[in-house]
Amino acid sequence: MKIIIHGGFFSESDQSHEVKTAKQDSLKQIAQKAFEYLQTHTAFDTVAYGVSLLEDDPLYNAGIGSQIQSDGVIRMSAAIMNGETQKLSGVINIQDVKNPIFVAKDLIGEDDRVLGGQGAKKYATEHGFENFSTEIPQRRKEYEAKLNNGGKGTVGCVAIDKDGKLAVATSTGGKGFEIPGRISDSATVAGNYANAFCAVSCTGVGEDIVSNATATKIVTRVTDGMSLESAFSKTFDELKTIDGFAGAIAIDKDGNVYHQDSYPTMVFASFDGENFETFS
Repeated sequence: MKIIIHGGFFSESDQSHEVKTAKQDSLKQIAQKAFEYLQTHTAFDTVAYGVSLLEDDPLYNAGIGSQIQSDGVIRMSAAIMNGETQKLSGVINIQDVKNPIFVAKDLIGEDDRVLGGQGAKKYATEHGFENFSTEIPQRRKEYEAKLNNGGKGTVGCVAIDKDGKLAVATSTGGKGFEIPGRISDSATVAGNYANAFCAVSCTGVGEDIVSNATATKIVTRVTDGMSLESAFSKTFDELKTIDGFAGAIAIDKDGNVYHQDSYPTMVFASFDGENFETFS
């Protein structure tokens, strides 16, 4: 049983020592809580739980703390994928819910499993998700001052459970100041993908991740027999050809954990019950 999580890129905001320490502490705490949850839950349930904890922390650009778009509105996206069933469900540009990842998880049993905009919000309301504003004062100040963070903020969680089952979940508040209606990678298989062999969550510039099909390529290559490290290396080499900005976390069926970024520094933490690894 192992967990790895990411919280976007450290360069997305204030790079002070205080912020760095706060993110390191936060990610360790969330990784440990998610690992403890994994002891009695499936990987699928655990990745949703882990991402919800990241969504609840204003240090990250997802859920509470999401970026404001160019028209002054917050729209969030999230997806979850079960490696065993290879089913993905997600929400795109949903507004006014606390945890988009739980709405995405709820959709896994539906025939129509990826909903966007008003349809996603209507579904959430009809299924008991309360109206909730995720805007915090810091994001409003950034918006009013037109301080664009570069669009590198997303959160994700990958887990392997006691039965060797893999799952992945990813959530984002967008890149900030984008054109309303823009689709990020987080609710697509380019940014969030899993099967029985590997599970991958990405963060970075969504357009680069989609253009490179990053998560899908890594998982497919591992499925076809590549090692996790080699699959990452080849995929990130291809990302370089478009000067792509991305980071990714992964676990394969053998419990190998891996992460890589194209530019420094993706913030992440992993935990296996004994050992932590966090970004430095």
